[in-house]
Amino acid sequence: MSAPEPHEPLKFAYWVPNVSGGLVTSDIEQRTDWGYEYNRDLAVLAENNGFEYALTQVRYTASYGAAYQHESTGFSLALLLATQRLKVIAAVHPGLWQPGVLAKFIASADVISSGRAAVNVVSGWFKDEFTGLGEPWLEHDERYRRSEEFIRVLKQLWTDDHAEFGGDFYRIHDFDIKPKPVAGPGRPHPEVFQGGNSTAARKLAGRVSDWYFSNGKDFADFSEQVDEVRGYAAENDHAVRFGLNGFVIARETEAEAREVLREIVAKANVPAVEGFRSAVAQAGKSTSDTKGMWADSEFADLVQYNDGFRTGLIGTPEQIADRAIEYKKRGANLLLLGFLHYLEDVEHFGRTVLPVIREKERVLERGAGVPEPAGI
Repeated sequence: MSAPEPHEPLKFAYWVPNVSGGLVTSDIEQRTDWGYEYNRDLAVLAENNGFEYALTQVRYTASYGAAYQHESTGFSLALLLATQRLKVIAAVHPGLWQPGVLAKFIASADVISSGRAAVNVVSGWFKDEFTGLGEPWLEHDERYRRSEEFIRVLKQLWTDDHAEFGGDFYRIHDFDIKPKPVAGPGRPHPEVFQGGNSTAARKLAGRVSDWYFSNGKDFADFSEQVDEVRGYAAENDHAVRFGLNGFVIARETEAEAREVLREIVAKANVPAVEGFRSAVAQAGKSTSDTKGMWADSEFADLVQYNDGFRTGLIGTPEQIADRAIEYKKRGANLLLLGFLHYLEDVEHFGRTVLPVIREKERVLERGAGVPEPAGI
């Protein structure tokens, strides 16, 4: 569970814009569309430009600049059918899904796509989605306790012909689903991703999740998070990998990239951002150690609703590559990226940024080292 080996390439995922409004809550022009045809073309473009994963968002109702939303699991299956290699991660909510029903859906999607389906278990931050659907809104740590049972049930149903589970939230009695998902070396079942920032989230990752997603972080905060989750994983003899959220603005000069960021924030949809800030304020404050999601996010951070600006992937291709390599050295296995104009920016990333990252990885593998980026 050490940092990724130099020979292991950094993986890349992108946020699927299956929710209207793009990936920033801003009135700046965004040449990004939430519809299927656009996303189908984007998925093909992404897998041909170095992206191994895509993550479909989960929203069930209009909120904070997102007036329209495609459901994540159905949309994920559609993207799997439109691509050849892309792995698609569907974000799902325990409490709104029965794990056995989800396990069956994902197993079918996995077989249909020859082993490319995955899930991101979201413990929940948007109270109105639960209460609006008549479901109880649990206290923070209880939501993560439910998520742990949810993940354990998924994995049992995917791997055991006689699944048994007796928990406080879910109970399974000698249950079998067939077909099982595609299994292979290093992949006994579809990958389970999980986010969060709190101690409860970190401990959950250290017990059961395959991947831990971090909101946008600077170097020091990401290192602290990785070290703590690795410690919990070691206590449980469990292996976990790390993904980090980031928003990419790549331009010929740093000044050009910084100007785009300035314009995004200057044109922020203030009521939507303030509404989002109010909704997520409890996420950090409801934890005993104030380590929850968005606990220290400022207004400008929340214009990109997963703190993607804080990762600092803004500047020239060389500058972005330097930061990506530094995050890899600190434990990142995957970068989960958002963009302003998806079709143009994903192609530009694959053509101008990714080759620089791969060259720096080759230098790292040869043991020559990579110069540390300014500001570390």
